[in-house]
Amino acid sequence: MIHPWYPKKLDWYIIKRFLTTFVVAMALIIVIVIIFDLSEKIEKFVEHEAPVNEIIFKYYLNFIPYFINMFSPLFIFITVIFFTSKMASNSEIVAILSCGISFHRMMVPYLISSAALAGLSLLLNLWIIPYSNSVRVPWEMEYVKGGYQNSDRNIHYQISPGEFLYLESFSTWNNSGHNFTLEKIENGDLVSKLTAETAVWDSTKSSWRLKKYFIRDYTDPLDDSIISGRQLDTVINLSIQDFYTTKKTLPTLSQRKLVSLIDTQKMRGDAKLSDSLVEYHNRFSLPFSAFILTIMGVALSSKKKRGGIGWNLVIGIALSFSYILFMKFSEMFVATGTLPPWIAVWLPNVIYTFIAAFLYKIAPK
Repeated sequence: MIHPWYPKKLDWYIIKRFLTTFVVAMALIIVIVIIFDLSEKIEKFVEHEAPVNEIIFKYYLNFIPYFINMFSPLFIFITVIFFTSKMASNSEIVAILSCGISFHRMMVPYLISSAALAGLSLLLNLWIIPYSNSVRVPWEMEYVKGGYQNSDRNIHYQISPGEFLYLESFSTWNNSGHNFTLEKIENGDLVSKLTAETAVWDSTKSSWRLKKYFIRDYTDPLDDSIISGRQLDTVINLSIQDFYTTKKTLPTLSQRKLVSLIDTQKMRGDAKLSDSLVEYHNRFSLPFSAFILTIMGVALSSKKKRGGIGWNLVIGIALSFSYILFMKFSEMFVATGTLPPWIAVWLPNVIYTFIAAFLYKIAPK
């Protein structure tokens, strides 16, 4: 005996229409977006003499996964609204329900399709997009934005327990910091202080070269010894890559590297920790939106309306845009310190889950 929830012809019919419509819609919009993006950036490509093969394979080929994932919630919603409204206008849904299939049972192929798209989004977020961004973002920085610039000033780090570093400024032009200070504290007491006029990264030795340095030792309260010199090579728990890691480079990090960075930033008390946590939680919260928007889309478009699918599309696009805007707007609460990153990132999903549950409850059964 076949279980009533086992996939049937109707399930495969809905799954096929769902996924086919989504793929076709995404393919069309990707072509349009690439054309507009190329027209906007063609002058930059020519100005910086970007090779044509790199434009295609390093930039646009790696741009596609990023774009698909960023706008997948919008197109999942539009896809569901579009083909479900057509089914409703053709009385297909009425026929389905008239055959004794419950509204809950009809949702099964929709949820299977949304699970497949959620899995794709998770795959993109955790593995494919970090790799493609690691190629695309540096290339874009070089050929579109003219190179990386670091404008950070008054940099404070706890590079290890009890070791605190300070730099007045850092220049990416020559990989050097100005007014370097390294303090070691034990049991709340300052035991040593290393200062230097400049700190230059030595890539051959993977160490820092301090110029015009002073070392003060406070271990003996009766003897404040001072050692000075013109140059000192030293190894500290801080690499040049720490100064190149910004909000824009976070999407280029693999999941393992992102988690490692978060642990390091927590230990250092880094002000950029919130950006890393937002990136981390976004990678998991975005796939979850596929289920929310699918349920909302079916609930809104499963009833036959006068005027066809027009109003369903308008309502669907408005709700999906509001959802995406809310996701971006909620991140502002992190920047202002109003909400912790995990709450700000997951808040839109929580709110729209209740909206989806309400719409599903009042949907025609």
